[in-house]
Amino acid sequence: MTTLLWIIALLLILGAAAYLRVSLMTATLAAAATLLIGNLTGIMGAWAWVVFLVIALPLNISPFRQSVITRPLLKLYRGIMPEMSSTEKDAIEAGTTWWEADLFAGSPNWKKLHNYPKARLSAEEQAFLDGPVEEVCAMVSQHHVSHELADLPPEVWSYLKNKGFFAMIIKKKFGGLEFSAYAQSRVLQKLAGVSSELASTVGVPNSLGPGELLQHYGTEAQQNHYLPRLASGDEIPCFALTSPEAGSDAGSIPDYGVVCKGMWQGEEVLGMKLTWNKRYITLAPIATVLGLAFKLRDPDHLLGQQEDIGITCALIPTDVEGVETGRRHFPLNCMFQNGPTKGKDVFVPLSFIIGGPDMAGQGWRMLVECLSVGRGITLPSNSAGGVKMLALATGAYARIRRQFKLPIGKLEGIEEPLARIGGNAYLMDAVTALTTTGIDLGEKPSVISAIVKYHLTDRMQKCLIDSMDIHGGKGICLGPNNYLGRAYQAAPIAVTVEGANILTRSMIIYGQGAIRCHPYILAEMEAAFDENRGRGLRQFDAALFGHIGFSLSNFIRSLWLGLTGARLSNAPFSDQTKRYYQQMNRFSANLALLSDLAMATLGGGLKRKERISARLGDMLSQLYLASATLKRYQDDGRLSEDLPLVQWAVEDALYKLQSSLDDLLDNFPSGLGGVLRLVLFPFGRPLKRPNDKLDHRVARIMQTPCASRERLGKGQFLRACNNNPMGVQEQTLRDILSAEPLYDKVCQAAGKRLPFMYLDKIAAEGKALGVLSDDEVKLLEKAEIGRLKSINVDDFDAQELKAQRLDQAQNSEQAA
Repeated sequence: MTTLLWIIALLLILGAAAYLRVSLMTATLAAAATLLIGNLTGIMGAWAWVVFLVIALPLNISPFRQSVITRPLLKLYRGIMPEMSSTEKDAIEAGTTWWEADLFAGSPNWKKLHNYPKARLSAEEQAFLDGPVEEVCAMVSQHHVSHELADLPPEVWSYLKNKGFFAMIIKKKFGGLEFSAYAQSRVLQKLAGVSSELASTVGVPNSLGPGELLQHYGTEAQQNHYLPRLASGDEIPCFALTSPEAGSDAGSIPDYGVVCKGMWQGEEVLGMKLTWNKRYITLAPIATVLGLAFKLRDPDHLLGQQEDIGITCALIPTDVEGVETGRRHFPLNCMFQNGPTKGKDVFVPLSFIIGGPDMAGQGWRMLVECLSVGRGITLPSNSAGGVKMLALATGAYARIRRQFKLPIGKLEGIEEPLARIGGNAYLMDAVTALTTTGIDLGEKPSVISAIVKYHLTDRMQKCLIDSMDIHGGKGICLGPNNYLGRAYQAAPIAVTVEGANILTRSMIIYGQGAIRCHPYILAEMEAAFDENRGRGLRQFDAALFGHIGFSLSNFIRSLWLGLTGARLSNAPFSDQTKRYYQQMNRFSANLALLSDLAMATLGGGLKRKERISARLGDMLSQLYLASATLKRYQDDGRLSEDLPLVQWAVEDALYKLQSSLDDLLDNFPSGLGGVLRLVLFPFGRPLKRPNDKLDHRVARIMQTPCASRERLGKGQFLRACNNNPMGVQEQTLRDILSAEPLYDKVCQAAGKRLPFMYLDKIAAEGKALGVLSDDEVKLLEKAEIGRLKSINVDDFDAQELKAQRLDQAQNSEQAA
């Protein structure tokens, strides 16, 4: 019995070593010390040392271990794992890993998260937001753009060019603004709250496109020629990657170029004939310079021995002979400029390749690296800005609009979707701040950019559906006072572009994340196919045994954190957020363990098990969203009045994570799900979705002017001008809240409860009763005007709704 207890003690010590992730040598010495004590006390006999040495010596003597254990495993590994193609290798190696790698590793370093600097604007960036951005927002009417003009007004285009909106990423030495990623995000959030066309038009030139590619890879001559012209708006760029045959699978683009000699400006030069047919290209209908991705071939070996050079990127002026700019696409009534472009045997010099001839064939890496930055800013910021504005507008409407003799926002059925909108607005703003912080620190976070693109556009679309439900008839009748309908129509565009969300979830997030974020997988793959066999063996040995220790650690951590509910694990704070950190410790270990088991059981077939990959990706994604929310709470000063928003956002994210984990266990390969459930959920699922009380607290914040509500919509365009119905509604909310005590005063003086409508008549009655001053009468009259504007919908003459050409409409107006 004593021997058994000693063996248990030894196992506990080894388990603690695994939990703490000590080195193999340290764990070996700890086991040896335990055996020595047992031997000296007579509990353990010499047989224990024999067993110990048989196991410990081969593991700790590197040459022996590599020869006897690692070499056969390396041979087996090479037979199972196919060598990556150059395209796959470029995609996986492009960009960097950042905070998401800590979350994947099973033991997040929360101090590291909170030591990242708080996202801040420079004085110049803040002045741009307060000046030009504010002014251009006041120039745009969504109804005018989407229904009457089918474009931004000419004066808005001029303003955008003159004020440098297309030059936010361009360095100052070329005439650009050289803003931080965080500043770009805040600009796009503000614009998106007014018009998706406005945000898209500004976002695209500052995202993946000629400007970004030129600054990173362009030759000095290309930079000096194009960047100042792009900064001034003299050149309008677009980038053509997507084609009818190659959407999400951009690597299969059929567009091609052939290296050849030809005539250019009266001289014979070495160049290429390009043939392409691209679709869905934003700004293509008005672009003056076309960024083009194509596959370059050199059949006559004019550049070298390689015939298939690979994906290449070039800059083509759209006035070059043979370039055909197509007509406009019509994407769901969202009137940003978007359309096709094509060309057949268009000859241009090799100097048109971005970076010059030396960069031929490097286009895929260039695109993936730049996309990891742009995809982390543009669509997530547009989505966050839209939902922030939605939270304010929907909260105000729910407080102004009355049914059953009370504001509809006080109905529990309305509180539920209101809370979803408010909680998501807080979370999405937090996620954009953390993500752009990483970019500003020099990261190119390809995995994070996929996470935020998918989840923020998805949450934006769901919030719009909730808001439509709350607004009812107000939401479905389009017109100048409808701030919701066009955004609702356009939401699928964000879901679709820059990688369709289904693909992003099922393939990209975890497909890249598992290899890039795992501390050993990529090292194993690189070592396995190292042409230097001796070096490859040594590196594979180090990665393999590191991986084994990592897996054992995550198993022990998952088991222990499951049994204890993670209550003994590390958390940086001891307040209401403590349990969130502890639960994330648990889920991080679960993710790391399940990833290793999925890869071990499925091998290379895991990439074909897209629903398994999607659920593992969901776990990583929700950990990132929740950690960004907690980071924001810390950066904002841990304000207790914001806690309902923090709690709702984190609890929602972790509940979604738990649901994905539960579904994963139900479908885990090799029948391991039931066993793993006992390890991970020994006492059942620990988390619940946000409760009704929390929903009520969030909904109340959204309907009540306060500091928390101001932070929820910070940075949005709220001016109460005629073309900004949401700004007018914000003012009406304050007027209604000020009017309610006056209404109560009149009701009390009249001795009866009057309906809360016709406030101008109530004002007159209050004046007659002598209980209201002239200023109070004016306030009630103003509140009634705003109330009617908030709840009423637009109507039109039948002729106005007929489709007609703009010149015909102008002629009709002149004739009238």
